Amino acid sequence: MRKDVVAMVLVGGRGTRLGPITKYKAKPAVTFGGKYKLIDFVLSNLSHAFIDTVGIVTQYEPHALMDYIQRGSSWDLDVSDGGIHFLTPYTSFEGDKWQKGTAHAVAQHIRFIDMYKPKHVLILSGDHVYKMQYEKLIHTHEESDADVTIAVFKPHDDLSRYGVLDLDQNNHIIDFEEKPDNPKSDYASMGIYVFKTRVLNEMLGNNFNHANDFGKNIIPKALAENYHVHGYVFNDYFRDVGTIQSLYDANMDLLDHPEYLKLHDYKTQPLYTKTENLPPHHNMASDAVTNALISDGVLIMGRVHHSVLSSNVTIKAHAFVQDSVIFSNVTVGEHSEIKNCIVLEGTYILPRTKLVFDDVTVIDNETLWAMGGKRS
Repeated sequence: MRKDVVAMVLVGGRGTRLGPITKYKAKPAVTFGGKYKLIDFVLSNLSHAFIDTVGIVTQYEPHALMDYIQRGSSWDLDVSDGGIHFLTPYTSFEGDKWQKGTAHAVAQHIRFIDMYKPKHVLILSGDHVYKMQYEKLIHTHEESDADVTIAVFKPHDDLSRYGVLDLDQNNHIIDFEEKPDNPKSDYASMGIYVFKTRVLNEMLGNNFNHANDFGKNIIPKALAENYHVHGYVFNDYFRDVGTIQSLYDANMDLLDHPEYLKLHDYKTQPLYTKTENLPPHHNMASDAVTNALISDGVLIMGRVHHSVLSSNVTIKAHAFVQDSVIFSNVTVGEHSEIKNCIVLEGTYILPRTKLVFDDVTVIDNETLWAMGGKRS
């Protein structure tokens, strides 16, 4: 069946800057905002835009992510004439298809794209925090008759982390530098691309030993060969949560600036997720929780301030959790104190443990074992 747009969602990166958070899972499967996963953002955006043919390009530790998404029913993407497709590395007569970069990963699955004969291919990353109306992006791409359209934004952090673009007065991209030491512009790529399918096939038809990444190779090549590369300026909230600090900051933004993502607003562009059948959370005292996000199945017998708690967390009597992100199935023992931590799934913190840090610190059972508990 022919589709106007096929989406390719890249989820195969190792996420090494997140340390132990991504030791056993792909970055898009990481918990965010209590009950969500990072992948929920891109899947919800696709659902709202009625883009229902989606290739999930996996590689690193895909099992948790595949189990979470399954057929995509939680995002209304389980359609018979398209739907979710997990595209994994494979072996063919040409050899092993191990991904060497973002462009190389898409090139491995060109035959999947060609099955649907789309006009355009939307290329996305599965680990960013944002809400975007992809239909507006596609409309801008078509209206400008661009060969390639790149979504761009103005970051509030170090520009050297990004691909930096220079736009003219018509939002045509006239220059691009990947992670420059001295940026010439304040616009950065969001890693979101729309290609005319014909152009994508032309660009990916070369030797990928020298053109593995969209940012490093394909976009500079498109500019050098005078393809029409257009910029779609995105002015709403966007976070690349590729580091421990950025993941923590994005969670804290939900508390300090709920108007940024509007997760509480289920009327316009709600964020969908796969829900669990759990009882509501329960606080043992009326003043037990201040300025916090609490998920289902949480039992609070101590105190929680300015923190995000995922499902099935237990905060025992006289424990105090503040300025922290607690993943699911964590127990914080009696009289313990937690501050500036990201506590990973299934961690058991012994009674009278003090985990108070100046910098954000990731805590799991292995960390606690190495620290000897830090019991005071």
